[in-house]
Amino acid sequence: MFKEILIDGSRKEIEDVVAVARNRVEVELSKETKVRIHKCRLLVEKFVVEKRVVYGITTGLGELCKVNVPADKLSELSKKIIMSHACGMGDPIPQDQVRAIMFSAILNFSHGHSGVRVETVETLVKMLNLGVTPHVPSQGSVGYLTHMAHISLVLIGLGQAYYDGQLILGKEAMGKAGIQTITLEAKEGLSLVNGTVCMTGISSLVIYDALQLAKWSDISGAMSFEALKGTRYAFDKRVNELRPYKGQCQVANNLLRLIEGSDIAELYKDYRVQDALSLRAMPQVHGASRDKIDHAIEIISIELNSATDNPLIFETAEGGISLSSCNAHGEPIAQTMDMLAIAVSELGSISERRIDRLVNPHVSELPAFLVKNPGLNTGFMIPQYVAASLVAENKVLSHPISVDSIPMSAYQEDHVSMGTPAALKANQVIRNVQKVISIELLTSAQAFEFHHPLQFGVGSSLIYKLIREQIPAWDEDRVFYPDLEKMKQIVEGNSWINLIEKEIGTL
Repeated sequence: MFKEILIDGSRKEIEDVVAVARNRVEVELSKETKVRIHKCRLLVEKFVVEKRVVYGITTGLGELCKVNVPADKLSELSKKIIMSHACGMGDPIPQDQVRAIMFSAILNFSHGHSGVRVETVETLVKMLNLGVTPHVPSQGSVGYLTHMAHISLVLIGLGQAYYDGQLILGKEAMGKAGIQTITLEAKEGLSLVNGTVCMTGISSLVIYDALQLAKWSDISGAMSFEALKGTRYAFDKRVNELRPYKGQCQVANNLLRLIEGSDIAELYKDYRVQDALSLRAMPQVHGASRDKIDHAIEIISIELNSATDNPLIFETAEGGISLSSCNAHGEPIAQTMDMLAIAVSELGSISERRIDRLVNPHVSELPAFLVKNPGLNTGFMIPQYVAASLVAENKVLSHPISVDSIPMSAYQEDHVSMGTPAALKANQVIRNVQKVISIELLTSAQAFEFHHPLQFGVGSSLIYKLIREQIPAWDEDRVFYPDLEKMKQIVEGNSWINLIEKEIGTL
C-alpha cells in the first residue's frame, strides 16, 4: 500500500496515478527534482533578460507566435493564456480524472525542461495533498489546453473547485485549504495548458479500469459457460499454445481455473461436438482485448514518464536553448485510446451474446427467461434488451476520433490528435460494458438456480455465493433496477476481484 509517492525521477506507473487520483495518496517533490525545475527556470529568466525571441516565452501563441510581447507584459500574458483557454463546456469530468491530470502535469514538470517555477509545481502538489480539486468541464479539448486551463484558474485564484465536498469559488477553496494562490510569470501560462497531461491522466484511469473489466469478463463468461453446459475442450492448453497470443493463453487458463471442480463442466464435457462462439471463442476474443489493454499500458507508461511541453528548454554550453517541437502532440495516446475503446467494446458485445443465450429457451435448455413460471413472469427478458442497447451505443462510441483533425489557430495548428476526447470516449465505453457484465453476472447466477444440487466451479461458486449474499434469486418478477445498480457498483470496484484472486490466483 502506498504511503506517499516521491517524485524523484524514478519511473512512475498507472498504479501510481490510481493511488493519487482515487486513494488520495500524497505526493512529494524530491530535493533533486526541485533543483532540476529551478535550473530550467533560470534559463527562462535569462532568455527574458536577453530579449530572445522564443515561442511562448517572449511571443504570443499559435498563429500569434509572430507577435513579440514586452518583458513587463509576460506575467500578464501568462494570466491571459489561462483565462482565454478556460472555455470548456458541458458536464464536469469526475474528480478522480481531474486529480489524475494534475498528477500527470506534476510529473511532466518534474523533468526540468518546461521552465516553470518550483513554486508553481509545489502549489499543484499542495492542491492534490489538501484536497482542492478544480471544476473542469468535459468538452472542448482537441488533446490539450482547456482542461488544464480550468485547473490553472484555481492556481491564480479564479474558477471553481471542490473542497470538503462542496463546489465553491477557486480562491475560497484555496483559502480554506490554506494554500496561497500565485501570480504566474513568463512561460508559465503556456506550460500549464500544454503537453499531453490531460489525455495521459484520464487514460491512466481508463486503462486501469479496462484491466479490471477484462478480469470480470472472464468471471462472467465462466459462469455463463457453466450455466449453458459448455464443452471445455476449447480451453485446452494444447489448443491455445498452437496460437500463442499472450492474452488468448491467459484467458484460457483463467477460464479453466474458474470452472475447476465444476460438476456441470465434468458432467457435460462431451455433451456437444462444439459450443457457440460466444462460449468457445472466449480465449480468442477476451484474449485479443487483453493484448490491446497491455499495449495501452505500455504506451501510457511511456507517456507518464515523458516531457511533453512545447517549447522544451535545455542547458547548453552557449547558455541554453529553447526548442519548439511537438512532444505535445497526442497521436500515440489518441490512437491507443481509440483501439482500447474497440477492445473493451468487444468484451461487451460477446457478453451480450451470452446473455441472450442464457435467456433464450430455444438454445439455453433452461426455462424461458430464467423464471419458473414464464408468461405470468417476464424474468430476465428485458435486461437483455438493456445490454443490447448498451452494446449498440458502444458501436458508435468505438468509431475512432483520431482519424479526424480540424485545422485551428489560423492553420498554425493544422493537425491535432483529439487524444483527450478519445480517452473520454473510451471511458464511456468502459462504463457501458461494466453495466453489460453486471447484467451477465446476474443472469448467469439466476441460471445457476436451475442446476442445483450440482457443484459449480471454484471461481464461479465463490462469485455466485457473493452475489446471493447481496441479491436474492428471482422466484417471480420484482423491480429490477435496484439489483442492477447494486451489481454495477460491485463491478466498478475490485474488492471481489481481490477475493477471487486470493482463491485461484491472478486473473
